[in-house]
Amino acid sequence: MSTLEIKDLHVAVADEESQQSREILTGVNFTMTTGEVHAIMGPNGTGKSTLSQTIMGHPAYHVTGGDIRLDGTSILDLPVDERARRGLFLAMQYPAEIQGVTNAEFLRAAINARRAEDDQISVMAFLKELDRNLALLDMDEAMTERYLNEGFSGGEKKRNEILQLLMIKPRFALLDEIDSGLDIDALKVVSKGVNSLRGANFGALIITHYQRLLNYIVPDVVHVMMGGKIVKTGNADLAQTLEREGYAGLRDELGLDVPLVDED
Repeated sequence: MSTLEIKDLHVAVADEESQQSREILTGVNFTMTTGEVHAIMGPNGTGKSTLSQTIMGHPAYHVTGGDIRLDGTSILDLPVDERARRGLFLAMQYPAEIQGVTNAEFLRAAINARRAEDDQISVMAFLKELDRNLALLDMDEAMTERYLNEGFSGGEKKRNEILQLLMIKPRFALLDEIDSGLDIDALKVVSKGVNSLRGANFGALIITHYQRLLNYIVPDVVHVMMGGKIVKTGNADLAQTLEREGYAGLRDELGLDVPLVDED
């Protein structure tokens, strides 16, 4: 069992107009282990995507306090590639397009980056695993020879990120709005891919605005973020309550003085 711990995390980003830092995360705390699926919900601008980018090590996000620990060891000083090698994976809202690198080339390189030099995956083993996962996600084999995300529709990009997830098999997946822009059929396929990994060696942190995704990937724990921190934690029923009552009721219940939208 592996553990990902976020301890009193404070994060700031540079404001391009004022040239000053602006604090986005104001003390986030939670712990998750493999075998669990956690969901984070909250109003726009409350820091959900900032949290996922910070965990993965994006250099634009500056940790001003607190810690991120993987199996008890701080990873704050590790670059993005080393965090990936240690088992973290980020599926972003807007995946980058990389010309000149095919999906297949990228996937095999990503798998081998986490393996010892004398234990690289063979071509046959790679192709067998790739075919199995393409079938699971109802993806055309021709997708593997296209340049990474280049010319992909929004739905294709999301499926492709789940394909990467299935092939790489990280310990913890950070899934930032993987439901954004998906129709119901694509949503079911993406959810099927994530659910196929559920088990003792895999944990997922799902960032979403909508209950509908959580109908297909039922979380063990739901966190609500407001004002840059987690203000309430519960089980899957909490997401259903938010769907019915919205965030305003919870804000008033907790006596919080925070905006419900990004006012910048």
